[in-house]
Parts: sequence; C-alpha cells; structure tokens
Amino acid sequence: MPDPARPDRSDPVLERRRRIAGLVRTGQRLGYGLFGLAIVLFAVGLVMGFGGVVTPGIVAAIVIGSIVLAPAIVFGYAVKAAEREDREQGRTTLGRPE
Repeated sequence: MPDPARPDRSDPVLERRRRIAGLVRTGQRLGYGLFGLAIVLFAVGLVMGFGGVVTPGIVAAIVIGSIVLAPAIVFGYAVKAAEREDREQGRTTLGRPE
C-alpha cells in the first residue's frame, strides 16, 4: 500500500498537481507582497504626499497583485479540493497537511 506521506513520483497527475501547488504558493506570496507594497506606498503618500511615483506605484501594485493573486487563489482551492477528494477515495496525495 502506498504511503500518503511519500507520493509516487512517477504519477503524472500528482507531479502536475505538485508543480501547480508550487506556482500557487509563489503567486500568493507575490500577490500578497504587492498588496503589502501598496499599503506601504500609501503610508508614504500620507506622510510625504501622493506626487511623483507614489500614486502610480500604488495603482500598479494593486493591479498587478490582483492579476497574480486571483488565479493563485482559484488554483489553490482546486489543488486542495483534489487532495481532499484523493484522501476520501483512499488515493495517494501530495502528502502535505492542510
């Protein structure tokens, strides 16, 4: 019986899911990081004024962060749902705790 903590590396579905999960983590870090940057730039704008690159920087960080984060969240839920279904069916998963 396969060990769920050590998934079969030859399974292309699990390997693809593993790659997508890695991209999801990267996308979430980048997206939330850009939102954090927007907050920092907003604070800078409050103190020093919203001229120069502050306002376009805030807008760019929010827009790019949204473009990156939205699919990362959706694919993250998809990976979690697939792992949950695999566990319920008794199949091997990525072996990560939720």
